[in-house]
Amino acid sequence: MIVVLKPSITEEQKKNIIHEIETYQLKAVISKGVERTIIGAIGAEEQVLKARPHMEAFEGVESVVPILKPFKLASRDFKKEQTIIDVKGFGIGGKKLAIIAGPCSVEDREGLLRVAKSIKKSGACFLRGGAFKPRTSPYAFQGLGEEGLHILAQARKETGLLVVSEVMDPRQIDLFEEKVDVLQIGARNMQNYSLLKEVGHSRKPVLLKRGMMSTVKELLMSAEYILSEGNSNVILCERGIRTFEDSTRNTLDINAIPVLKKWSHLPVIVDPSHAAGKRDIIPAISMASIAAGADGLMIEVHPTPQKALSDGAQSLFPEQFDVLMQELEGLAKTVGRTI
Repeated sequence: MIVVLKPSITEEQKKNIIHEIETYQLKAVISKGVERTIIGAIGAEEQVLKARPHMEAFEGVESVVPILKPFKLASRDFKKEQTIIDVKGFGIGGKKLAIIAGPCSVEDREGLLRVAKSIKKSGACFLRGGAFKPRTSPYAFQGLGEEGLHILAQARKETGLLVVSEVMDPRQIDLFEEKVDVLQIGARNMQNYSLLKEVGHSRKPVLLKRGMMSTVKELLMSAEYILSEGNSNVILCERGIRTFEDSTRNTLDINAIPVLKKWSHLPVIVDPSHAAGKRDIIPAISMASIAAGADGLMIEVHPTPQKALSDGAQSLFPEQFDVLMQELEGLAKTVGRTI
Protein backbone atom coordinates (compact mmCIF):
# COMPACT_ATOMS: atom_id res chain seq x y z
CA MET A 1 0.00 0.00 0.00
CA ILE A 2 0.95 3.64 -0.41
CA VAL A 3 0.69 6.08 2.47
CA VAL A 4 0.33 9.58 1.02
CA LEU A 5 1.66 12.21 3.42
CA LYS A 6 0.31 15.72 3.94
CA PRO A 7 2.63 18.55 2.84
CA SER A 8 2.55 19.88 6.40
CA ILE A 9 3.71 16.64 8.04
CA THR A 10 6.45 16.92 10.68
CA GLU A 11 9.52 14.69 10.92
CA GLU A 12 8.22 13.29 14.20
CA GLN A 13 4.91 12.32 12.62
CA LYS A 14 6.76 10.70 9.72
CA LYS A 15 8.90 8.65 12.13
CA ASN A 16 5.76 7.47 13.93
CA ILE A 17 4.22 6.30 10.66
CA ILE A 18 7.36 4.41 9.65
CA HIS A 19 7.56 2.79 13.08
CA GLU A 20 3.93 1.66 12.80
CA ILE A 21 4.53 0.18 9.35
CA GLU A 22 7.53 -1.76 10.63
CA THR A 23 5.57 -3.21 13.55
CA TYR A 24 3.63 -5.20 10.94
CA GLN A 25 6.87 -6.67 9.53
CA LEU A 26 6.53 -4.43 6.49
CA LYS A 27 9.31 -2.47 4.81
CA ALA A 28 8.82 1.31 4.64
CA VAL A 29 10.14 2.86 1.42
CA ILE A 30 10.03 6.66 1.10
CA SER A 31 9.57 8.31 -2.30
CA LYS A 32 9.64 12.10 -2.70
CA GLY A 33 7.67 13.22 -5.74
CA VAL A 34 7.18 16.64 -7.26
CA GLU A 35 3.93 17.28 -5.38
CA ARG A 36 3.82 14.72 -2.58
CA THR A 37 5.97 12.48 -0.42
CA ILE A 38 4.72 8.94 -0.06
CA ILE A 39 5.70 5.89 1.96
CA GLY A 40 5.36 2.49 0.37
CA ALA A 41 4.54 -0.28 2.85
CA ILE A 42 5.90 -3.42 1.20
CA GLY A 43 5.53 -6.99 2.39
CA ALA A 44 3.17 -9.91 2.82
CA GLU A 45 -0.38 -9.17 1.66
CA GLU A 46 -1.96 -10.34 4.90
CA GLN A 47 0.22 -7.91 6.89
CA VAL A 48 -0.67 -5.05 4.55
CA LEU A 49 -4.36 -5.77 5.06
CA LYS A 50 -3.89 -5.70 8.85
CA ALA A 51 -1.92 -2.45 8.80
CA ARG A 52 -4.01 -0.43 6.37
CA PRO A 53 -6.97 0.52 8.65
CA HIS A 54 -4.57 1.79 11.32
CA MET A 55 -2.48 3.93 8.96
CA GLU A 56 -5.40 6.14 7.95
CA ALA A 57 -5.77 7.39 11.55
CA PHE A 58 -2.19 8.72 11.89
CA GLU A 59 -1.49 12.46 12.05
CA GLY A 60 0.12 13.65 8.83
CA VAL A 61 -1.50 10.99 6.63
CA GLU A 62 -3.56 12.34 3.73
CA SER A 63 -4.70 9.01 2.31
CA VAL A 64 -3.87 5.30 2.05
CA VAL A 65 -4.01 3.67 -1.37
CA PRO A 66 -3.57 -0.03 -2.21
CA ILE A 67 -1.02 -1.05 -4.85
CA LEU A 68 -2.78 -3.58 -7.03
CA LYS A 69 0.21 -4.54 -9.17
CA PRO A 70 2.40 -7.43 -7.91
CA PHE A 71 5.48 -5.33 -8.72
CA LYS A 72 4.97 -2.72 -6.00
CA LEU A 73 8.08 -0.53 -6.09
CA ALA A 74 8.47 -0.71 -9.87
CA SER A 75 4.89 0.37 -10.58
CA ARG A 76 3.48 3.75 -11.59
CA ASP A 77 1.15 3.39 -8.60
CA PHE A 78 4.16 3.80 -6.33
CA LYS A 79 5.78 6.60 -8.33
CA LYS A 80 4.00 8.66 -10.98
CA GLU A 81 7.07 10.54 -12.22
CA GLN A 82 9.62 9.02 -14.59
CA THR A 83 12.70 7.86 -12.74
CA ILE A 84 15.99 9.22 -14.04
CA ILE A 85 19.02 7.13 -13.07
CA ASP A 86 22.07 9.27 -12.38
CA VAL A 87 25.25 7.59 -13.64
CA LYS A 88 28.05 9.99 -12.72
CA GLY A 89 26.15 12.97 -14.08
CA PHE A 90 24.42 11.26 -17.01
CA GLY A 91 20.69 10.83 -16.48
CA ILE A 92 19.33 7.64 -18.02
CA GLY A 93 15.62 8.23 -18.57
CA GLY A 94 15.98 11.96 -19.15
CA LYS A 95 15.76 13.97 -22.35
CA LYS A 96 19.17 12.83 -23.61
CA LEU A 97 19.12 9.31 -25.02
CA ALA A 98 21.53 6.84 -23.42
CA ILE A 99 23.59 5.29 -26.22
CA ILE A 100 25.65 2.31 -25.04
CA ALA A 101 28.00 0.75 -27.57
CA GLY A 102 30.97 -1.57 -27.84
CA PRO A 103 31.94 -5.16 -28.51
CA CYS A 104 30.12 -8.19 -27.14
CA SER A 105 33.32 -9.32 -25.44
CA VAL A 106 36.50 -7.61 -24.31
CA GLU A 107 39.07 -9.43 -26.43
CA ASP A 108 42.20 -7.29 -26.07
CA ARG A 109 43.26 -3.82 -24.96
CA GLU A 110 44.11 -2.45 -28.41
CA GLY A 111 40.81 -3.47 -30.00
CA LEU A 112 38.70 -2.16 -27.13
CA LEU A 113 40.46 1.21 -27.08
CA ARG A 114 40.06 1.49 -30.82
CA VAL A 115 36.31 0.96 -30.70
CA ALA A 116 35.93 3.08 -27.54
CA LYS A 117 37.57 6.10 -29.18
CA SER A 118 35.46 5.59 -32.28
CA ILE A 119 32.08 5.40 -30.53
CA LYS A 120 33.03 8.35 -28.34
CA LYS A 121 33.68 10.43 -31.45
CA SER A 122 30.31 9.34 -32.86
CA GLY A 123 28.48 10.52 -29.73
CA ALA A 124 28.07 7.49 -27.45
CA CYS A 125 28.38 8.10 -23.71
CA PHE A 126 28.66 4.48 -22.53
CA LEU A 127 31.06 1.67 -23.43
CA ARG A 128 29.78 -1.90 -23.20
CA GLY A 129 31.96 -4.99 -23.11
CA GLY A 130 31.73 -8.42 -21.52
CA ALA A 131 34.58 -9.48 -19.26
CA PHE A 132 32.73 -12.63 -18.15
CA LYS A 133 30.62 -14.13 -20.93
CA PRO A 134 27.79 -16.66 -20.46
CA ARG A 135 27.82 -18.77 -23.62
CA THR A 136 25.57 -21.58 -24.79
CA SER A 137 28.59 -23.78 -25.51
CA PRO A 138 31.17 -24.45 -22.76
CA TYR A 139 33.81 -24.49 -25.52
CA ALA A 140 33.07 -20.97 -26.77
CA PHE A 141 35.09 -17.93 -25.69
CA GLN A 142 34.10 -17.12 -22.11
CA GLY A 143 35.77 -13.71 -21.81
CA LEU A 144 39.02 -12.52 -20.25
CA GLY A 145 37.58 -12.38 -16.74
CA GLU A 146 39.24 -9.97 -14.32
CA GLU A 147 41.74 -8.89 -16.96
CA GLY A 148 38.81 -7.73 -19.09
CA LEU A 149 37.58 -5.51 -16.26
CA HIS A 150 41.01 -3.89 -16.00
CA ILE A 151 40.97 -3.18 -19.75
CA LEU A 152 37.48 -1.63 -19.47
CA ALA A 153 38.70 0.58 -16.62
CA GLN A 154 41.67 1.69 -18.74
CA ALA A 155 39.35 2.56 -21.62
CA ARG A 156 37.15 4.57 -19.26
CA LYS A 157 40.17 6.51 -18.02
CA GLU A 158 41.42 7.28 -21.53
CA THR A 159 38.08 8.17 -23.14
CA GLY A 160 35.80 9.34 -20.31
CA LEU A 161 33.14 6.85 -21.39
CA LEU A 162 31.04 5.25 -18.66
CA VAL A 163 31.34 1.45 -18.52
CA VAL A 164 28.60 -1.20 -18.63
CA SER A 165 29.51 -4.86 -18.11
CA GLU A 166 27.70 -8.04 -17.17
CA VAL A 167 28.06 -9.60 -13.73
CA MET A 168 27.21 -13.31 -13.62
CA ASP A 169 27.85 -14.34 -10.04
CA PRO A 170 27.25 -12.68 -6.63
CA ARG A 171 30.89 -13.38 -5.79
CA GLN A 172 32.03 -11.14 -8.65
CA ILE A 173 30.32 -7.96 -7.49
CA ASP A 174 33.27 -6.67 -5.44
CA LEU A 175 35.45 -6.94 -8.57
CA PHE A 176 32.97 -4.81 -10.50
CA GLU A 177 32.51 -2.04 -7.93
CA GLU A 178 35.57 0.00 -8.96
CA LYS A 179 35.89 -0.96 -12.63
CA VAL A 180 32.29 -0.67 -13.84
CA ASP A 181 29.69 2.12 -13.69
CA VAL A 182 26.59 0.04 -14.51
CA LEU A 183 26.11 -3.60 -13.54
CA GLN A 184 24.39 -5.59 -16.28
CA ILE A 185 22.22 -8.61 -15.51
CA GLY A 186 22.01 -10.71 -18.67
CA ALA A 187 18.91 -12.37 -20.10
CA ARG A 188 19.97 -15.79 -18.80
CA ASN A 189 20.23 -14.42 -15.26
CA MET A 190 17.02 -12.38 -15.18
CA GLN A 191 15.52 -14.85 -12.71
CA ASN A 192 18.71 -15.62 -10.80
CA TYR A 193 17.19 -14.33 -7.58
CA SER A 194 20.34 -14.69 -5.48
CA LEU A 195 22.20 -12.47 -7.94
CA LEU A 196 19.32 -9.98 -8.09
CA LYS A 197 19.27 -9.66 -4.31
CA GLU A 198 23.02 -9.17 -4.19
CA VAL A 199 23.05 -6.33 -6.76
CA GLY A 200 20.13 -4.92 -4.77
CA HIS A 201 22.56 -4.40 -1.90
CA SER A 202 24.85 -2.43 -4.19
CA ARG A 203 24.12 1.18 -5.04
CA LYS A 204 25.49 0.82 -8.55
CA PRO A 205 22.92 1.28 -11.32
CA VAL A 206 21.70 -2.07 -12.64
CA LEU A 207 20.75 -2.74 -16.27
CA LEU A 208 18.32 -5.66 -16.18
CA LYS A 209 17.79 -7.53 -19.44
CA ARG A 210 14.53 -9.31 -20.18
CA GLY A 211 14.82 -13.09 -20.33
CA MET A 212 14.42 -14.63 -23.75
CA MET A 213 11.18 -16.41 -22.71
CA SER A 214 9.96 -14.02 -20.02
CA THR A 215 6.87 -11.84 -19.96
CA VAL A 216 6.90 -8.12 -19.26
CA LYS A 217 5.42 -8.80 -15.82
CA GLU A 218 8.17 -11.29 -15.04
CA LEU A 219 10.77 -8.69 -16.01
CA LEU A 220 9.18 -6.20 -13.63
CA MET A 221 9.02 -8.80 -10.84
CA SER A 222 12.76 -9.38 -11.29
CA ALA A 223 13.28 -5.63 -11.05
CA GLU A 224 11.24 -5.75 -7.85
CA TYR A 225 13.81 -8.09 -6.29
CA ILE A 226 16.51 -5.47 -6.79
CA LEU A 227 14.34 -2.55 -5.68
CA SER A 228 13.12 -4.37 -2.57
CA GLU A 229 16.72 -4.77 -1.37
CA GLY A 230 17.21 -1.00 -1.44
CA ASN A 231 18.77 -0.30 -4.83
CA SER A 232 16.41 2.07 -6.68
CA ASN A 233 18.74 2.47 -9.69
CA VAL A 234 17.25 -0.08 -12.09
CA ILE A 235 17.20 0.23 -15.89
CA LEU A 236 15.01 -2.17 -17.87
CA CYS A 237 16.25 -3.62 -21.16
CA GLU A 238 14.17 -5.19 -23.93
CA ARG A 239 16.41 -7.42 -26.06
CA GLY A 240 14.01 -9.59 -27.99
CA ILE A 241 12.23 -12.78 -27.01
CA ARG A 242 12.29 -16.29 -28.44
CA THR A 243 9.37 -17.09 -30.75
CA PHE A 244 8.74 -19.51 -33.63
CA GLU A 245 10.16 -16.90 -36.05
CA ASP A 246 13.64 -17.83 -37.29
CA SER A 247 14.44 -15.03 -39.74
CA THR A 248 16.11 -13.12 -36.91
CA ARG A 249 17.96 -14.20 -33.77
CA ASN A 250 15.08 -13.13 -31.53
CA THR A 251 11.83 -11.20 -31.97
CA LEU A 252 12.05 -7.61 -30.76
CA ASP A 253 8.94 -6.96 -28.66
CA ILE A 254 8.36 -3.35 -29.67
CA ASN A 255 5.07 -3.49 -27.71
CA ALA A 256 7.04 -3.93 -24.50
CA ILE A 257 8.41 -0.40 -24.66
CA PRO A 258 5.11 1.53 -24.29
CA VAL A 259 3.73 -1.15 -21.96
CA LEU A 260 6.71 -0.84 -19.62
CA LYS A 261 6.45 2.94 -19.77
CA LYS A 262 2.77 2.71 -18.83
CA TRP A 263 3.19 0.21 -16.01
CA SER A 264 6.52 1.34 -14.56
CA HIS A 265 8.44 4.53 -13.78
CA LEU A 266 11.80 2.86 -14.54
CA PRO A 267 13.76 3.85 -17.67
CA VAL A 268 13.67 1.47 -20.63
CA ILE A 269 16.41 0.86 -23.17
CA VAL A 270 16.53 -1.54 -26.13
CA ASP A 271 19.25 -3.91 -27.31
CA PRO A 272 18.62 -4.18 -31.08
CA SER A 273 21.76 -6.26 -31.66
CA HIS A 274 20.55 -9.33 -29.76
CA ALA A 275 17.05 -8.93 -31.15
CA ALA A 276 18.25 -8.82 -34.75
CA GLY A 277 21.27 -11.07 -34.84
CA LYS A 278 22.04 -9.45 -38.21
CA ARG A 279 23.77 -6.12 -38.57
CA ASP A 280 21.86 -4.95 -41.65
CA ILE A 281 18.54 -4.58 -39.81
CA ILE A 282 19.93 -3.05 -36.59
CA PRO A 283 19.53 0.57 -37.80
CA ALA A 284 15.83 0.09 -38.64
CA ILE A 285 14.87 -1.47 -35.32
CA SER A 286 17.02 1.06 -33.45
CA MET A 287 15.00 3.86 -35.02
CA ALA A 288 11.73 2.04 -34.31
CA SER A 289 12.69 1.62 -30.65
CA ILE A 290 13.35 5.33 -30.15
CA ALA A 291 10.12 6.19 -31.96
CA ALA A 292 8.27 3.83 -29.57
CA GLY A 293 9.61 5.70 -26.54
CA ALA A 294 12.83 3.92 -25.52
CA ASP A 295 15.23 5.93 -23.35
CA GLY A 296 18.30 4.56 -25.07
CA LEU A 297 19.98 1.78 -27.03
CA MET A 298 22.66 -0.82 -26.42
CA ILE A 299 24.42 -1.59 -29.70
CA GLU A 300 27.26 -3.99 -30.44
CA VAL A 301 30.14 -2.38 -32.33
CA HIS A 302 33.39 -4.14 -33.22
CA PRO A 303 36.42 -2.82 -35.15
CA THR A 304 36.60 -6.04 -37.20
CA PRO A 305 33.34 -8.00 -36.79
CA GLN A 306 34.52 -10.77 -39.14
CA LYS A 307 37.21 -11.59 -36.56
CA ALA A 308 35.09 -11.16 -33.43
CA LEU A 309 35.25 -13.97 -30.88
CA SER A 310 31.52 -13.61 -30.22
CA ASP A 311 28.50 -12.04 -31.93
CA GLY A 312 30.37 -10.81 -35.01
CA ALA A 313 27.35 -11.14 -37.29
CA GLN A 314 25.32 -8.71 -35.19
CA SER A 315 28.10 -6.18 -34.58
CA LEU A 316 28.20 -2.94 -36.53
CA PHE A 317 31.41 -1.65 -38.06
CA PRO A 318 32.41 1.68 -36.44
CA GLU A 319 31.59 3.47 -39.71
CA GLN A 320 28.06 2.01 -39.68
CA PHE A 321 27.57 3.07 -36.08
CA ASP A 322 28.62 6.60 -36.95
CA VAL A 323 26.01 6.78 -39.73
CA LEU A 324 23.33 5.39 -37.40
CA MET A 325 24.14 8.03 -34.77
CA GLN A 326 23.61 10.76 -37.37
CA GLU A 327 20.25 9.25 -38.32
CA LEU A 328 19.24 8.94 -34.68
CA GLU A 329 20.06 12.58 -34.07
CA GLY A 330 17.41 13.64 -36.58
CA LEU A 331 14.82 11.22 -35.18
CA ALA A 332 15.53 12.27 -31.60
CA LYS A 333 14.53 15.85 -32.38
CA THR A 334 11.15 14.74 -33.70
CA VAL A 335 10.33 12.88 -30.47
CA GLY A 336 11.61 15.60 -28.15
CA ARG A 337 14.90 13.91 -27.26
CA THR A 338 18.59 14.59 -27.90
CA ILE A 339 21.63 12.43 -28.63
